[in-house]
Order: sequence, then C-alpha cells, then structure tokens
Amino acid sequence: MGRVAAPQRRAAEARAPLRAAAEAFDALGAVPWSERALRELRASGERIRRKHDARDRLTAQELQIPQLVTDGLTNRDIGERLFVSPRTVSTHLSRIFPKLGITTRGELSRLMAAREGDYII
Repeated sequence: MGRVAAPQRRAAEARAPLRAAAEAFDALGAVPWSERALRELRASGERIRRKHDARDRLTAQELQIPQLVTDGLTNRDIGERLFVSPRTVSTHLSRIFPKLGITTRGELSRLMAAREGDYII
C-alpha cells in the first residue's frame, strides 16, 4: 500500500508547477505548450475550469474588424483595407457585438485592448 501513495503524492506535488507553466505559456502565446501542460495537469487529477477570452468566439476573419476598430478606423476605412463595402463592415460588427456581449465600438476597443494576450486558467 505504501507504493500507491508515492505516485499520488508526486502527482499532487506536480500540480503547482504545471499550473504555473500553463499560465506562463498562455501569457507567451505558446498555445501548444500550454495545452500540453493542461493535459498533464488533468492527468494529475486536477479539475480544470478555464476562462476563455470572449474573442475566442470570433473567427480569424471576424477578428480583423475589431482590431481595425481598435486602431480607430471608420467603417469606410476598414472596408477599404479589407476590400469590402462599409455596409459589409457594419453587418460584420452587428454579428460580432452579440458574440462578445457588447453594444458599442467603445466597448469593443476596450475589450480588445484590455484582453490582449490575457488568458486565465
């Protein structure tokens, strides 16, 4: 019976460094390494509840428009950069706002700026 306790104790001792590693890799944007640390953490018996950034709900294309809004561009300017009409930009924004739980361009800019690279475990 003494043999069973040793591996369990080692797994428990590994949790703090694995948590720290996952947070550090997230902060660096090293997603594959972060996911690996999280898998190992789960394997150690830890239950993980991960908060995802609201921007994770956006596709790569949808993410371009909020980034340009944050840069202060108008719908017309964004349209010129992305080769679409200002009305198309407006339509995209009307789909993006509910996904992020916001209603204004100001909120969008604050959300994009405040959460840049910020993932919490």
